[in-house]
Amino acid sequence: MSIELKMLVWSVVLTLVQMLVAALGAQLQVGLPPLAGNRENLPEMTGWAGRASRAHRNMLENIVLFAALVLVAQIAGKTNATTALGAQLFFWARVAHGAIYVAGIPWLRTGAWVVSMVGLVMILVQLF
Repeated sequence: MSIELKMLVWSVVLTLVQMLVAALGAQLQVGLPPLAGNRENLPEMTGWAGRASRAHRNMLENIVLFAALVLVAQIAGKTNATTALGAQLFFWARVAHGAIYVAGIPWLRTGAWVVSMVGLVMILVQLF
């Protein structure tokens, strides 16, 4: 399996971990019965639970782009050292982004996001 595909699999694992952290935060804030219900009129999650939820949603938005680029690069036979580095940058920056987001460090969070975008662009450029 290529490094790009390995990073995609690990990104899925990261997304699952972020989902569990967000669910735990929500459970601690509102309790299990409201979460097990139809979720109408749930209060907005605040503090680290809200940040965990937003970090997970942000990862969901970005993993779609990452998956599309990695799969196209793989199918087109365009993987190389640059796409491998881009995939690694994306993954490790997303690990940092999630942790920094939950910790509540705004500018550092933005920096991690930018690094993950650089990784995406590195893969994208190799497709042209």
